[in-house]
Amino acid sequence: MRLAAFGDVMGRAGRRALLDQLPRLRRAYELEFVVVNAENAAGGFGVTQRICEALFEAGADVITTGNHAFDQREEIDYYNREPRLLRPVNYAAAAPGRGVGIFRTTNGRNVFVVHAQGQRNMPPCDDPCAAVDRELQKLGLGHGADAVIVDFHAEATSEKCSMGHHLDGRASLVFGTHTHIPTADDQILPKGTAYVTDLGMCGDYDSVIGMDKAEPLQRFVTKIPSGRMEPASGAATVCGVIVEVDPDAGLARRIEPVRLGGRLREARPDFS
Repeated sequence: MRLAAFGDVMGRAGRRALLDQLPRLRRAYELEFVVVNAENAAGGFGVTQRICEALFEAGADVITTGNHAFDQREEIDYYNREPRLLRPVNYAAAAPGRGVGIFRTTNGRNVFVVHAQGQRNMPPCDDPCAAVDRELQKLGLGHGADAVIVDFHAEATSEKCSMGHHLDGRASLVFGTHTHIPTADDQILPKGTAYVTDLGMCGDYDSVIGMDKAEPLQRFVTKIPSGRMEPASGAATVCGVIVEVDPDAGLARRIEPVRLGGRLREARPDFS
């Protein structure tokens, strides 16, 4: 069973790159389930129904978000109407939408997706470990789920690493999002969970974490904002991971990084 995760989709450049690559990747690697983090897909801030529909059409099974989930205010009700679009599970109970979902693959397997947000240097939210634990007590590997995927949207590397070890043996894949730089620590943890601290972004890396360089440089050098942050528009790199999962145990056999196009060194998995 092969799963994949891609993110964070950054602006038009990132959208176009992933929409172009995802159908081919899905076919070439016989991907059974795909998660896409799209919280920066709409001009760098949030996501819209139109963008989600395009990503679903291209091959995404579930879309996750993060601290920019509700930036597109006119689109907030879409979270209540679309079960495949998740916001962090550790948001307030009154928040629109949901943070988890159980989804059936074309091969009839059940994939449980949990989306949580970190607390270190992030907007206020509830304890992510406790929130994920509550969900996995209801539905997990061996009791209702053939695979469990956790998107942990967090700033601090230490917090992400801690979540990975906390969930080792209870999830098929735990991946970090939010920092937009792919980390080189993709691995199988001791109890069988595939883990990577950050997937990186689908976006233009000739930038400052996906934003056009001019405004971030202005702010860092002079401390004076001069305008709005705008996504960089150059050639984008598609970043993510592909994971091979034991369909009986639900734990990972292999994890491989994906980096295609743009400026970063290519990483194209070989499962032959």
